[in-house]
Amino acid sequence: MNTDILIIGAGPAGLAAAAAAAGSGLQIDIIDDNFMSGGQIWRGGAHTQSDPRALALWNMLNNCHHVRFHFQSKVIHASHKNDEIEIIVETQSRLEAQVFIAKKIILCTGARELLLPFPGWTLPGVTGAGGLQALSKAGYPVAGKRVIVAGTGPLLLAVAASLIERGAEVTHILEQAKFGQLSRFALGLLATPSKISQALKLGRSLKQVIYHADSYVVSAQARVQADLTTHAQEQVGSATVSILGEIQEIPCDLLACGYGLIPNIDLAAALDCKLEDLENYEKVVVNEWQTSTQENIYCAGEGTGIGGVDLALAEGRIAGYAASGQNAKAQKYFNDRKKWQAFAARLHRSFALRPELKQLCVNDTIVCRCEDVSYQELRKHTDWRDAKLHTRCGMGACQGRICGAANRVLFSWKKDAGRLPLSPAKISSLQDLIKS
Repeated sequence: MNTDILIIGAGPAGLAAAAAAAGSGLQIDIIDDNFMSGGQIWRGGAHTQSDPRALALWNMLNNCHHVRFHFQSKVIHASHKNDEIEIIVETQSRLEAQVFIAKKIILCTGARELLLPFPGWTLPGVTGAGGLQALSKAGYPVAGKRVIVAGTGPLLLAVAASLIERGAEVTHILEQAKFGQLSRFALGLLATPSKISQALKLGRSLKQVIYHADSYVVSAQARVQADLTTHAQEQVGSATVSILGEIQEIPCDLLACGYGLIPNIDLAAALDCKLEDLENYEKVVVNEWQTSTQENIYCAGEGTGIGGVDLALAEGRIAGYAASGQNAKAQKYFNDRKKWQAFAARLHRSFALRPELKQLCVNDTIVCRCEDVSYQELRKHTDWRDAKLHTRCGMGACQGRICGAANRVLFSWKKDAGRLPLSPAKISSLQDLIKS
């Protein structure tokens, strides 16, 4: 299938890029592995969100005859073909893989949650913060359950509010950042008044929740309960936490821990885009037009660095206008981008991970959940490749997407990125790849 502009990801950045490019009349195709638009920020469909920008983008694009959406579709391979880019995609409703040949592509692949291991993190009922939010939005029952939300960043507040809306009893929010960091971040919100109103709205919905800064989960403990078949089942029952240096045990039915987000850069790496190495993750290097170091490949949103929905929208519009030859319109969003990049920088500084989080594992703590590799086994090795060869760490179903990021924090190991195929694929799709 030939197209002028192929956009990977239908979150805020992808939708903004498509809306900007749509005015050019070029053929635009948008690929996303979810059931509908919105990505993780506007999960459940852009048309269902309270944010009016989401509905406006969806309505505009849904009425464009030269914009095609391809949902439940995942990219399994990407390569350069002369002056174009070939993307091979598996769609759930199709038996055969689709091959897209694009003149230009815009990568809006979003981010993944950073999960850090601690004793008990593999227990049923222990999830990522954003992960539990996504599960609850998809129908996972949280009503009446006691929930602790822990980790770092403003996402914790949004997660807690979302869970309360669905009937959960969120008892505690534990933020690892210290009070001084949070105070400086709050003062910096004066530069972005819209964030102050968001914070006040969240505060009203969380007034019954105990909030602690300078606090983090040390371990999780199981309770054993008999199910209907009388077999014993383990389920998280409490969390041991450090609150202002004091160790406490708090009962819970669900424990959601998220330590921020990391860019999803695998597709960019597979296409040889240059990456910049930051403290806990890599991001795609782009110029003022959101163009990567590879000609005709643009990147917008969290792939260029974690910055939130406002920065994603600004970058998406710039990328969409630039990719469609409308540079004058793209320049109108340079100031917006600069403002939200400054916000992202403050966010990064204020919620930097504390060193204690690297010391939570004990010898038998599982770090690679796919291959059951323990912390003790990993400590024997010097880098990611050495550990991978000797322990199979990162060789399971997730291909290191979880443990790779965790090991970067724990050991400062840099994980290999961009290995093809990008995700598990059907044999028939791999055969199509050989034919192409």
